[in-house]
Amino acid sequence: MEVFALVGPLYRRVQRRIELGAAQDISVGVRAVLDLLRENGPMTVPQMGRARSLSRQFVQRMVNDAAERKLVESIPNPAHQRSSLIRLTDEGHAVITAVTAREYALLRQAGGGLSDADIAACVRVLGRMLELFDDVDVSNSGPPPC
Repeated sequence: MEVFALVGPLYRRVQRRIELGAAQDISVGVRAVLDLLRENGPMTVPQMGRARSLSRQFVQRMVNDAAERKLVESIPNPAHQRSSLIRLTDEGHAVITAVTAREYALLRQAGGGLSDADIAACVRVLGRMLELFDDVDVSNSGPPPC
């Protein structure tokens, strides 16, 4: 329980710092969509929701916001006529590249004397904790807490 008590506030503080420092003025939700598409290529909204444990409705709102700003676009999905694929535009790729570069620079400052082994252990533990909750269905849970 101590881990959860730390992870929630940490997530919210990092989220807020990212939003405050975003030169492109994008929300954390839009940033997550852009990053997911950069990592995986074109995806459907339901695929993105499952990948990030977010509701389809929330992801759709973030995709709509990104599309209004010409950061993503819909393309035909050969596997499913009614569910378009969403892909990054050139502008979207440039925005997520700039945002993540700024985030990495910020996070490097937070090292605080932690070794690579410390970071690896933290990632391993958090990854295992996430696996413990793989059975939780978040498809209708709404937006993430603020």
